[in-house]
Amino acid sequence: MHTHTINASIQLLPIVEDRHPYDWVDEAIAVIQKSGIQHEVGPFATVVEGSYEAVMQVIHQINEHLASRGCTEWITSVQLQIRSNSPITSLEKTEKFHQK
Repeated sequence: MHTHTINASIQLLPIVEDRHPYDWVDEAIAVIQKSGIQHEVGPFATVVEGSYEAVMQVIHQINEHLASRGCTEWITSVQLQIRSNSPITSLEKTEKFHQK
């Protein structure tokens, strides 16, 4: 698409009875951590930041990992923020709320 930094919120909702859903979420977070993409884990979603290709690749890796590990069903909710002519970062949006 383009080379600018984008950010995305990724929320995984396992629809399973074989394990506690948090176990599957933890595995998804491990995939994100292993990818090396910049991320911040939150209580409802994990925010990732990188090139469009890198963000989409990590989403793909999460879904492939869950399927390969036998997760029977899940919902991956993704919100993308893309700026066509310049990068957009999470810090740009939250910096004013960080304590100094």
